[in-house]
Amino acid sequence: MYGRAGRRRSRTRQGSLFAGRGQATSSSRSAWGSPGRSPERSSPAWSEGRVRSEAGIPLSRLTTIGTGGPARRLARPRTLAELEQALHEAADQGLDVVVVGLGSNVLAADKGVDALVLRLEGELAEVEVRDGGLSAGGGATNAVCLHRARAAALGGFEFASAIPGTLGGGVRMNAGAYGRDWAQIVRRALVATSSGSSWMSPAELGLAYRQSALGPGEVVARVELALEPRPEPEIKAAISDLVARRKATQPTNKRTFGSVFKNPDHELGAGRMLELCGLKGHRVGGAMISPKHANFVENAGGATSADCLALMVEARRRTHEEFGAVLEREVVLVGELELAPL
Repeated sequence: MYGRAGRRRSRTRQGSLFAGRGQATSSSRSAWGSPGRSPERSSPAWSEGRVRSEAGIPLSRLTTIGTGGPARRLARPRTLAELEQALHEAADQGLDVVVVGLGSNVLAADKGVDALVLRLEGELAEVEVRDGGLSAGGGATNAVCLHRARAAALGGFEFASAIPGTLGGGVRMNAGAYGRDWAQIVRRALVATSSGSSWMSPAELGLAYRQSALGPGEVVARVELALEPRPEPEIKAAISDLVARRKATQPTNKRTFGSVFKNPDHELGAGRMLELCGLKGHRVGGAMISPKHANFVENAGGATSADCLALMVEARRRTHEEFGAVLEREVVLVGELELAPL
């Protein structure tokens, strides 16, 4: 999600938008199927307006926790060519790249982020039913993908009803819930860099527990999911059950950034450890460890990212003292934020 653009060698041929096989969608033949010319690399990006871009947009507007200072630039590429152009010019200018989908697992520094922040829109958020699965842009929301899969009587993605976010973000962190994750359904992903784009297999993506092998400056532009036929009423019932379970156990009506920590290799999950440490309801400034689920931090009103980080530091210290566990963060820290080592 966060890092310097353009450290990866090009995997595409000169003049081609991407390498590998794949059929075009009816609405975006040049981007997803037929070879096209790469965008011109010589002219400036931001002043010309070829990629929609704004300066100084507060990340508090783009994240579900509602904290974070201004981004140096916010660009909203709508095509693969625009995305590649933005990544190329970020690399030329030495800018780090941050992809913010729904901002549901992001904590951004209060003083802002000296980076190019990307939000994928247009063709990069479209969803299509194809070949017994879905083909969707990295900016497509899980909710829209789930709706399309259900309408097509395709099952296997129901677990995503418990995960707010985008398809591309799910690939990058191998998101999951209730024993299922992206690694079980991803067929391949189109990954864009400053020097081109190519399709990557699940093995190349390196999907593991809440992580992938995707490096800095690599952005998931499109994803193909392998799903399975399932009666629509069964899919609907499964979704309803998962949504009910999530509402019963998690603070779904509060401002959070999702799970704070990954579950450790321990008989107890992170949330249970934090609860046994008596941390439910513990506050720092406007941030509070959720009284409903201790592995969530809520913005209880006027919280800053520094408040949230202080809670995370305290939570890690307490669980380490009590259980000897070293909790790893699941939330993505953006800007000059860092968890001090224990």
